[in-house]
Amino acid sequence: MKIIAFGASYSKQSINKQFAAHATQHFAHAEIEVLDLNDYPLPLFTVDVEAEKGHPQVIDRFLAKIAEADLLIISMSEHNGSYTAAFKNLLDWTSRKKMKLFQEKKVLLISTSPGPRGGAGSISAAKIRFPIHGADIIADFSLPSFEQNFNRESGIVHPELKAKFLEVIQDVKKVMQ
Repeated sequence: MKIIAFGASYSKQSINKQFAAHATQHFAHAEIEVLDLNDYPLPLFTVDVEAEKGHPQVIDRFLAKIAEADLLIISMSEHNGSYTAAFKNLLDWTSRKKMKLFQEKKVLLISTSPGPRGGAGSISAAKIRFPIHGADIIADFSLPSFEQNFNRESGIVHPELKAKFLEVIQDVKKVMQ
């Protein structure tokens, strides 16, 4: 099984990229690749830019990575209750090239944030939008208060949150068998 994971953020210190990478560690026998969205720079999407310049080649590279996956692990960052403008820009460009950009792949949708909602707004927005673009969302999990509940060495430190996360991981493994 091939897993492609990424934090839906262009932040160089993205806690969602860290969380996505952590989630992959629970799939011992999988081939894993953690993407950095900084490797997919794009101008701000407008129909004028699209008409003038066409579709940037990084879109094809991103779509090729999605195509390689059996499972996508996407950790959603959040700005003002939804996913970030930078990630939305990637979706806008990519969906212009391929409407079903997630290519009917199974998706584990996770999120975290410094606050108590843990990016729940971005997960809610993604659960509505991503299936339109070909995502088969099989599970989701939101980790609140990242700094208090996560440690780089040991992962989720809050016992109840860790138990719930591991339950979600087991559910995903069952679906992927």
